[in-house]
Amino acid sequence: MVKKLQSSAVEAYLEEHKDEALHLLERLCRQRSVAAQNDGVAEMANLVESLLQENGFSTQRLTVEDAPPVIFGEIRGRSPFTVLLYNHYDVQPAEPLNLWDTPPFEPTIRDGKLYARGSADNKAEIAARLTAIRALREVHGELPVTIRWMIEGEEEIGSVHFEEIAKKYAHLFEADGAMWEGSGFDEDGRPSLVLGCKGLVYVQLDVQGVGVDAHSGSAPILPSAAWRLVQALATLKDADGRVRIPGFYDAVMIPGEPEIEALAQQGDNETLMKQAYGIDAFNDNLTGIELRKRQAFSPTCNIAGLLSGYTGEGSKTVLPAKAMAKIDFRLVPEQEPDDIVAKLRAHLDANGYQDIRIMTFGNAEPVMTPLDHPFSQRIARIAEEYAEKPASITPLGGGTLPLLGSMRRHANLLGLMAPGNATYWGNAAHSPNEHIRIADLEQAVHYNCYMFAALAEEE
Repeated sequence: MVKKLQSSAVEAYLEEHKDEALHLLERLCRQRSVAAQNDGVAEMANLVESLLQENGFSTQRLTVEDAPPVIFGEIRGRSPFTVLLYNHYDVQPAEPLNLWDTPPFEPTIRDGKLYARGSADNKAEIAARLTAIRALREVHGELPVTIRWMIEGEEEIGSVHFEEIAKKYAHLFEADGAMWEGSGFDEDGRPSLVLGCKGLVYVQLDVQGVGVDAHSGSAPILPSAAWRLVQALATLKDADGRVRIPGFYDAVMIPGEPEIEALAQQGDNETLMKQAYGIDAFNDNLTGIELRKRQAFSPTCNIAGLLSGYTGEGSKTVLPAKAMAKIDFRLVPEQEPDDIVAKLRAHLDANGYQDIRIMTFGNAEPVMTPLDHPFSQRIARIAEEYAEKPASITPLGGGTLPLLGSMRRHANLLGLMAPGNATYWGNAAHSPNEHIRIADLEQAVHYNCYMFAALAEEE
């Protein structure tokens, strides 16, 4: 049994250094690294690089013009089996600051949780993986497998330069298997695996009405940018939530029986999700397998933000000259980002909105590793042996990792998200009061130690 691979010496070390990952996470979270604002990103890159070097990695900076460096590290292990790890050191903006209970870049512990921006997304996993690697090296003097690790600094703004990085440095990414940002264990203790990510198209729609904001008394005779944008947005989806852009669903992949069966075997976290989001029911009162199918295999058209006119305290009677909306489309396999943008443009034009400008901020294609891929099977087996429970496998996650398409194209590499991250449904990633549960962080360290040893044992 692989279970025996977690040696008593490793367990003793982890118990003696129980708070090591937590202290490391606090250190990481104190350093700002907001990619969208270029706030602290360079300093964070320096910190990550020094931490890898302190823990035995040979490192180099993977650079292209106008991009923060990808910090790349490698440690040769006892086994030639090579694992490529991916994380990112940048975080989302902390705004709105007034909704945080404590300052976002001053890590705060309360009720068994650590609150800070970037704690869940994605610095906890950096801390967990690095602590596990340190433990294995301290106890055994070496790692059981060879680890290559790339940690980038602009994931939260779409990994806009990663295509160049992957093309330039593809030779560094050769591996027997890859693990991206990881998942965790559900409330029943089942290990969660995610085998793919939806694609993403992020656009901004801009409307220019009158030349300057006008007195609202002129509304009968002057065009309103706000109303024009609202009317255009209303053409994108019908009352049932179906996207009305012609051809939007043409290339959508229909999940097969293996994918449906994997969804059917997932643990039930519907109650926890409702509690986390403060809702009584999901869209269309979906439950069970239909809810899971909708979440995994339905593309989306989501209004991420709206801005027009006066939004301050009190009232101001104004007819807005400008209006803006930010929209993200999550795509499923076979949909192409550029094709969706072209279809959006054609749809707006056909409905008389030729004046609305489309600005694209970032595209990412959907990528899914097959359920029967050898590495998928291997990681699922290891996770199940560790937890002594069946894995909960999600064929296609609702989020997006922009680098996956680039890695598939240039390094011929597929990967997955495996347990080993301190994450759960209520962690408020991207939101005020982002946090991790400290117990999840401790378990992530233990699992990573176990997994690296098990990967070597299966060779």
